[in-house]
Amino acid sequence: MIGELFGRLLRDERGTTVMEFGLMITVFMTLMLGLFDLGQMAYTKAILDGAVQSTAREVSLETGNVTAANAHLREMLALSAPGVTVTTSRVNYTDFADIERPETWDDADGSGVCDNNEAYTDENGNGNWDTDVASTGNGGASDVVILTVTASYDPLFPNPFTPGGVSERSLTSTAVKKNQPFADQAGYGSDAGVCA
Repeated sequence: MIGELFGRLLRDERGTTVMEFGLMITVFMTLMLGLFDLGQMAYTKAILDGAVQSTAREVSLETGNVTAANAHLREMLALSAPGVTVTTSRVNYTDFADIERPETWDDADGSGVCDNNEAYTDENGNGNWDTDVASTGNGGASDVVILTVTASYDPLFPNPFTPGGVSERSLTSTAVKKNQPFADQAGYGSDAGVCA
């Protein structure tokens, strides 16, 4: 009798579909949520890249309005990433050759750093010697501007089954534009200083 009961249980296939579904649903949902998350990230990155290029171009004009351009950038990103937090950074240079160039100084000790009372020229006018001559902001006529935008958002399809699947996403995009020559270009400052 026990052998017959055991045999019937081995041959009984009722409920196998439920068991298979239960085993596969986690894998399937992980894959689907991952695909949706990657899709949102790719779409948001594409919108971010286009919006940054458009914003940089818009504010390079004499009539450019930085505040309005930043607001439009946020509106564009909110379409694919609701609740997005946008951080913008603008630095400007007089010429492309000046990008990441340090302010000039008399490197008397050959250390490559302005120190030990070495004299420097405060070209960006901030009262300190800087390893990058850039000034913050959108600059003026004919200045080269580097716009960097970081968009942070919570995913629409959080995936609790993967590491970092529910944490905030951050995407960054950069555009380099030269402002239109709508006036005479202001040069670098010539104030002198001494490094401590």
